[in-house]
Amino acid sequence: MMTEQEVKDLLQRGGYIADESIATAVFLALRMEKPILIEGPPGVGKTGLAKTLSQVMGFPLVRLQCYEGIDEGKALYDWEYGKQLLYTQLLRTQLDNYLSVSADLREAVERLSAEESLFFSQNFLVQRPILRSFLSDTRSLLLIDEIDRSGDEFEALLLECLSDFQVSIPELGVIEARSRPLAILTSNGTRMISDALRRRCLYLYIGYPEFDREVAIVRTRFPELCEGLARQMVEFLRKVRELNLRKPPSVSETLDWAQVLTILHTTHLTPEVVANTVGAIAKHQADLKQVTDLALQELR
Repeated sequence: MMTEQEVKDLLQRGGYIADESIATAVFLALRMEKPILIEGPPGVGKTGLAKTLSQVMGFPLVRLQCYEGIDEGKALYDWEYGKQLLYTQLLRTQLDNYLSVSADLREAVERLSAEESLFFSQNFLVQRPILRSFLSDTRSLLLIDEIDRSGDEFEALLLECLSDFQVSIPELGVIEARSRPLAILTSNGTRMISDALRRRCLYLYIGYPEFDREVAIVRTRFPELCEGLARQMVEFLRKVRELNLRKPPSVSETLDWAQVLTILHTTHLTPEVVANTVGAIAKHQADLKQVTDLALQELR
């Protein structure tokens, strides 16, 4: 079993610069076989952590993207009604012969009900992401992304799945996970997640990284970018985040901007460079002027 430092080193080899809290949460989740609920602003690396863990741990990634109105038919399981209907048509003659010996309609219904397990078996079961991760032959990484976009009803569906790693299907009974996946839930904080779901998870908050860590993230992804420019752009972005922007730039925008500056062979930030590339870090028209005005103040 890996130590916390080994988890941190493994993530770094996968290109993800983790701090102590992130490495510890992953270490505990692996040891305790508990899900992790990760909250934080958009673009700080919540989904990226799950993807990197899948890569470096060799766990197949099973991703469930949440949205308003998602239900068990999209998340847990569903039945292939078309396939059931096709089999019914193919077996129609046999069914007619089987039911023809019934004395009346009630007996025919009882005889057919006794055989309904033929049509409600795993042969007709559609495995949605959660059930698919539970029935995987190898341990997988189950990513339930942006759970705050779903509703309370969907959270209630997850309680059994995340506490006991099992799914109850009325027609089949309880299906337990063959191997418990490493489950990661992410939330951007657009609504409050219920206490019942939180109790079943380890909790991790990922905010904007410290200065040195963000510089390390940039240098890891874009080693051709000189350290001086990396430090200058990160320092500038930290000041941008203090502005009253509609969408403050996150780590994802930091990396986008670093890529833009690399493509343009930029060696030093100037107000002109910011004005020409501001679309990489500001995503609303109202934010553009604030960022360019800040560049005029800070980069002269």
